[in-house]
Amino acid sequence: MNYSASSQRYENMKYNRTGRSGLLLPAISLGLWHNFGGVDIFENGRSIIHRAFDAGITHFDLANNYGPPPGSAEENFGKILAHDLKIYRDELIISTKAGYYMWPGPYGDFGSRKYLISSLDQSLKRMGLDYVDIFYSHRPDPHTPMEETMMALDQVVRQGKALYVGVSSYSPEQTSQAADILGQLGTPCLIHQPRYSMLDRWVEDGLLDTLETLGIGSIAFSPLAQGVLTDRYLQGIPNDSRAGKPTGFLQPDQVTREKLEIVNKLNGIAHERGQSLAQMAIAWLLKDHRVTSVLIGASSVEQLNDNLKTLNNLSFSDDELRRIDEIIS
Repeated sequence: MNYSASSQRYENMKYNRTGRSGLLLPAISLGLWHNFGGVDIFENGRSIIHRAFDAGITHFDLANNYGPPPGSAEENFGKILAHDLKIYRDELIISTKAGYYMWPGPYGDFGSRKYLISSLDQSLKRMGLDYVDIFYSHRPDPHTPMEETMMALDQVVRQGKALYVGVSSYSPEQTSQAADILGQLGTPCLIHQPRYSMLDRWVEDGLLDTLETLGIGSIAFSPLAQGVLTDRYLQGIPNDSRAGKPTGFLQPDQVTREKLEIVNKLNGIAHERGQSLAQMAIAWLLKDHRVTSVLIGASSVEQLNDNLKTLNNLSFSDDELRRIDEIIS
């Protein structure tokens, strides 16, 4: 398969400034958490990535442990990059992370300098890259001094292995501390990647205000609450859904009757807006100027195309926002 990117790829995507940095990110970014691992169909993932770039999605988000098996999403992305996207490297923002369990022994988890730098070296090899655009501390480490973790992030920038650094799932207080240390070292914290959706609003309790004050961007992951904010669960839990599987991050006891009632009410408003529930859920996040980008997943080109239609209607009336808030509060 010979791939040539669409000449119209930048015509419909919206790009937002990341905090007070010089970096613009697409309003919708593609995450490779699911559907791009060694157990998945390679050509399907390849088609999704092609379509994403053709639609102006320039940002592809990975982590060392994405798969399964761990590392295989980076390996597959590296193959696609080498065969199809190499000539477009300077048009791409590629991010990866380290912080969760990756290899056995005391040096393959959390936030030590040893782990973070070793992990990034491995990630670069898997993807065939000289550098990533953004490298994240994937989660705070209660046992490692924040100074050590941030010094590791600063070091990889100075080594040329990453252009920018960020944090993921840090509390407002931890984010302030991390940003302060990085600032003193001379490597600003570019971005925070928190979990955020209509059904999971913890970032509104201080984090978004902190990011705005510090000039740090944000990119929301799990914007559809692992698929609950789609039409898949309107009638209950399908057997072939994430919640219908015995293993995974979304368990059946998380899809309660009360939550399904909320989802059905939200679906009614989405239909009034001429959108799917998923499209409205993404647009609702992007209404806040503090949200730089929304990180979506995709299991098919069709699903990706459906989510991209979000860009056709990003505005909300005051009445719509009031009604949505009454439902999800």
